Amino acid sequence: MTATSITLEPRPADPSVDHAIQAIVAGASTAETCNTDLAAGPWNFDARPGYGPGSSMGDVIPVGSPRQGELPAEYRDASPDELDARVRAAKLALGDRVVILGHFYQREEVMRHADYVGDSFQLANAAVEHPDAEAIVFCGVHFMAETADLLSRPEQSVILPNLAAGCSMADMADIDQVEECWEQLADVYGDMDTPDADGLVPVIPVTYMNSSAAIKGFVGRHGGIVCTSSNARTVLEWAFERGRRVLFFPDQHLGRNTAKAMGVPIEQMPMWNPRKPLGGSSANELDDARVILWHGFCSVHRRFTVEQIERARAEHPGVRVIVHPECPMAVVDAADESGSTDYIRRAIEAATEPTTFAIGTEVNLVQRLAADNPQHEVFCLDPVVCPCSTMYRIHPGYLAWVLEGLVAGEVLNRIVVPQDVADPARLALERMLAAKPPQAPVSDWQNAS
Repeated sequence: MTATSITLEPRPADPSVDHAIQAIVAGASTAETCNTDLAAGPWNFDARPGYGPGSSMGDVIPVGSPRQGELPAEYRDASPDELDARVRAAKLALGDRVVILGHFYQREEVMRHADYVGDSFQLANAAVEHPDAEAIVFCGVHFMAETADLLSRPEQSVILPNLAAGCSMADMADIDQVEECWEQLADVYGDMDTPDADGLVPVIPVTYMNSSAAIKGFVGRHGGIVCTSSNARTVLEWAFERGRRVLFFPDQHLGRNTAKAMGVPIEQMPMWNPRKPLGGSSANELDDARVILWHGFCSVHRRFTVEQIERARAEHPGVRVIVHPECPMAVVDAADESGSTDYIRRAIEAATEPTTFAIGTEVNLVQRLAADNPQHEVFCLDPVVCPCSTMYRIHPGYLAWVLEGLVAGEVLNRIVVPQDVADPARLALERMLAAKPPQAPVSDWQNAS
């Protein structure tokens, strides 16, 4: 009997991280998760202090952080299929009155309902581009909804489906600490507003998008600017045209990796620890500084290690390793490439030959990329399934609740930035939007390797 040759199509991966976690908890998978509580509905944690299960569960949440009230039982008890149908029906009823924005790190069961998907920079632009929508439902975290409120029209309502969806990195730099830092720097540098003979002020403050509106307001008042992982280099170039130094917060790793790639020596990037006088540096070290890095980090990206990269290379010869610039410097240096979430997406989509990718960023995005690109093998560097604690607080139950509220004429979970904070924060964001980076080219990895 003659054997028949057949070609099997690649089997697409399941994009749902929730399905993976449920299988782990049920014993149907040998994979590992960082916390089995991730299998429960996030409303189980709304009354508890903390960020919830996931990558940020060990981080200390500030007193007074937003808390979510009890989600009605009809949403807690509904099946996934019922919630999906209710969200679709509400969207249909609302039509163009609402636009749903979904960050790349959202769970698949929420993302399928988003009108626009992107990173924080792309979604900030999407908020601006829809002035006619009555409501913007932001499926992301608190600082993103604040940014949408700053950039949208006053009559538009910006809604965060779960108020407990904060950001531990953003919380690592509060306004009191930053104001105190600025005062201490003034003791070292003198008048912070007076340019030197070259027209440069002593320090330009730059805050990552992952920061509160209050921090963005501080930056706006002091001649600074906001950045994202997509445009950090462009923003630092903007800042160096205006100041001798940059105070960069809250993520030390994005600041360090970006400045290092621009040629700034590591020894000219002291860390500012807000719990120590002069941030833990000497006046001489600060005088010689080019970039002063705030002692903050992303708990998702801090999970990635050089050892994980070495293991991926050993088990998958020829693997292409791409990590996010919020990863520690040693991890970025050990990878083949680093880039924003959108860069990672474009790099995988642009690969013309079947390729194995090991990705160092949030697992919801990685699983979605694996499902969307079955011609490649795409996996997360971290073998432990551990999503962003706060992005994972957005669940279809909360999305159905706020959308059906809009259908009934009720605006739930509206995010409003006070006017005295909004004006300078908006100025800092407008500077960011004006400093558009050239789209980072995807490297020709095939020829380079």
